[in-house]
Amino acid sequence: MHVVRLKDAVPYYPAEHNDMRCLRLQGHEAGPADQSWVGMSQLLPGGHTSLGATGVEKFYVVLEGELTIENGSESVVLRQWDSVRIAPGEKRALKNETMRPAVVLLTMPLQGAAKG
Repeated sequence: MHVVRLKDAVPYYPAEHNDMRCLRLQGHEAGPADQSWVGMSQLLPGGHTSLGATGVEKFYVVLEGELTIENGSESVVLRQWDSVRIAPGEKRALKNETMRPAVVLLTMPLQGAAKG
């Protein structure tokens, strides 16, 4: 068993993530993992990522607040406990278009994973 307390979560700084705080909860520098890693992103109002794609599957779960996710052709608003799967190679942009912070859980595979 490997426990990571939120107070001990490791910050990481992915490119093209603006007005966001990203924390590694499991995997990579947060501890051992065989197949996937878990992160948490806190998006300030106006916080966002650029529209881009990676070669791996990603899952996002909104823990608090509201998050807009775009893929270049459609846009959807996710609220607390809503989730989305982003397919390998699919573009995505995350945006907090509200005046309240949003908190999002991310999980993605270790192999071939970009750190973000």
